[in-house]
Amino acid sequence: MDRGYIPGAVVLVNHGGDKVWHKAYGFAQLVPEKVAMEQEMMFDLASVTKPVATATSIMILAERGLLRLTDQVSDYVPGFSRYVRGDTTLADEALIWHLLTHTSGLPAYINAAEAARVFGSSTKTETMVDYISKLPKLSGPGERYLYSCLGFITLNQIIIRVTGQNVSEFAQENIFRPLEMRYTTFNPDETLKLICVPTELQEDGLPLRGIVHDPLARLQGGISGNAGLFATASDLARYCQMMLNGGILGETRILSPVTVSRMTQIIDTPAKAARGYGWVIKLGQSWVGGDLLPDGGYGHTGYTGTSIWIDPRTQTFIIILTNRVHPKDDGEVDSLRSTIANIVASAILE
Repeated sequence: MDRGYIPGAVVLVNHGGDKVWHKAYGFAQLVPEKVAMEQEMMFDLASVTKPVATATSIMILAERGLLRLTDQVSDYVPGFSRYVRGDTTLADEALIWHLLTHTSGLPAYINAAEAARVFGSSTKTETMVDYISKLPKLSGPGERYLYSCLGFITLNQIIIRVTGQNVSEFAQENIFRPLEMRYTTFNPDETLKLICVPTELQEDGLPLRGIVHDPLARLQGGISGNAGLFATASDLARYCQMMLNGGILGETRILSPVTVSRMTQIIDTPAKAARGYGWVIKLGQSWVGGDLLPDGGYGHTGYTGTSIWIDPRTQTFIIILTNRVHPKDDGEVDSLRSTIANIVASAILE
């Protein structure tokens, strides 16, 4: 913060089921006036949406027998194109688990300004996914790791096709409300916007507040499989503890222990990426899990400066929420994440 990398942060650390650190630092807002950071402010989680809302929803649907991770994406998104090899032969069909592990062959993103010209100022997820499905694939499924927001936008459409609910509705009903995550939502209402940490300044000179920063999520009205979720550190702690407990918090079960275990293991593919179903898995040094915590931990980061890290071996989780994109998109938090993880690891004595 002193170097100007971020205006402020909220850090929460839990070990052995006990909250051992929860503090707010710096400022929630610098422009148009300074506002101090508070512990219970809501953050735009950006891509932390992917595991917490989207991947968890997909795993719930798999547990209920409503889909299989080995189902072809084209079963739910007709016309989902296949990779065309140099000899013009077609690669295999992409499966749902390829979307979860960023190995489907989809590009990383599409230009949001161009998408707005194609779709107008707003569009339904179905329309966007129809466009995404026809994009040329960059590799055969499972052959190459390429982090893809487009894959998780597609997963939201699969949730819609299976349940009739979008990821916001399904996750609220099946994850957040059961876990009593009262300050976790897509599209915060006017009351909740008052406690949202602002992000980047817009053309009118005012920052986004309670409106998703990610352009493609914003184009879909704030609800997307790749981004759009807002939450407090305290709410995320309830989710993280549920995962550490093997899918249960108190008397409320969200996932089975077997599902949590499978979701958070490295999925072996020719792409050789340290990825589970929606999660980054620690294998050696990690820019989010640090240098000292053991392999096998898992977590995710968000473009806005957010991250969660869960370590089953030490029964520890670390939540770091910053507003690195305020007032401009030029903050840096990678070194902060790894440094905090190392400090936490050094304090674990049993």
